[in-house]
Amino acid sequence: MEKTLKRSLTVAAVAMGMAMAGSMSVASADDDTLVIGAPLALTGGLADEGKKQQDVWKLWLDKINAAGGIDVAGKKMQVKFVEYDYQTDGKRAGQLAEKLITDDNVDVIMAPFGSGHTKIIAAVAERYQVPMLACVASSVSVYDQGFKYLFGTLAPNTGMTESMVEFFKEKNPDLKKVAVYGRDDVFPKSMATALANSAETGGLDVVYNELYAVGTMDHSAAISAIKSANPDWVYMTGYTQDLILGRKQLADMGVSAPIVTMVTGPAYREFTEGLGKLADGITSSTWWHHSTAYTDAVGAWGATADFYADFTAAYKSDPDYVSASCAAAADVLVNAVKVAGSKDKQAVRDALAATDILTFYGPIDFGDNGMNQGREMPIIQVQGEEIKVLYPESIVNADMKMIK
Repeated sequence: MEKTLKRSLTVAAVAMGMAMAGSMSVASADDDTLVIGAPLALTGGLADEGKKQQDVWKLWLDKINAAGGIDVAGKKMQVKFVEYDYQTDGKRAGQLAEKLITDDNVDVIMAPFGSGHTKIIAAVAERYQVPMLACVASSVSVYDQGFKYLFGTLAPNTGMTESMVEFFKEKNPDLKKVAVYGRDDVFPKSMATALANSAETGGLDVVYNELYAVGTMDHSAAISAIKSANPDWVYMTGYTQDLILGRKQLADMGVSAPIVTMVTGPAYREFTEGLGKLADGITSSTWWHHSTAYTDAVGAWGATADFYADFTAAYKSDPDYVSASCAAAADVLVNAVKVAGSKDKQAVRDALAATDILTFYGPIDFGDNGMNQGREMPIIQVQGEEIKVLYPESIVNADMKMIK
């Protein structure tokens, strides 16, 4: 392992009453300390997303600190995070996951952002039989490898596209043609494939269906073909910077479809801030919105409103599904440790497999493959400077607007 591997954050034990960032050495773990390892993309192409995870875990740990730790088998257990920046490099992510397990003796691994990198790290965790929680990986292909130590708080992404097709057909009876343009990467590719399949099943004509390579900066050829196809709906997948660039180039080249969906762009504040008025009208799907009103929840926050209040006070912005899912994953871990009565890896793994609880984020009930069970997931739209919920009916706060 390279000597230059840099520890980006080490959070001190709960008993010290504070979270400390820096390049501190990690003390040897003992039975009174739960050590959580987290390889994060804090630099590189996924830095925005990695920072969201880091921020919400600090918020969560502060909450745990305020309670003096977690109660396990009649005694207080301390909690410690060990985080490394893997610089949005998948190979490096795997190396750092192994370092966390073999050198830092972590008890559990928290996966980084995205299905692709989660899949890499899951293989490492499985080899060492270390429980791993993924809070931002929804592609079924990550969970169909037979892993026994991997659990994910996001529901499968497949249900998103079916409900979106039906909803948009209802809102726009003239909807006939859709163009699908996806990033050639695990999650974005799976969402593009799912939408194309759902559109065809729903009676729509898929007039364009192509992938773009990771790192593509010029989408003009694809956008020219999309414009020629004259779709009623443009559906593009990718990560935040991909989608910002794609939206700008769609506008520059005069693509004027009444529906433009970017998964999962509007879920992120960085997307709307990066586009300004060009974000207006863009739709997306997401796993969670703070309009949900779960109460009597297990974990650091007893209700969705409690989490929202703490998050907005700390970061002066609304939390998105990444923040909520990752905070809930930490709650799920603590619950499993409590059920297991220790941090024994096999016992914690078995407790995770049996999890069926309600968190502020929503219900967590892992299926046989380790994924959280499916449920209705919100469809959102940027309207002005706000994110509005269009679906499901239980949390709707605006009607859909077509792009003019």
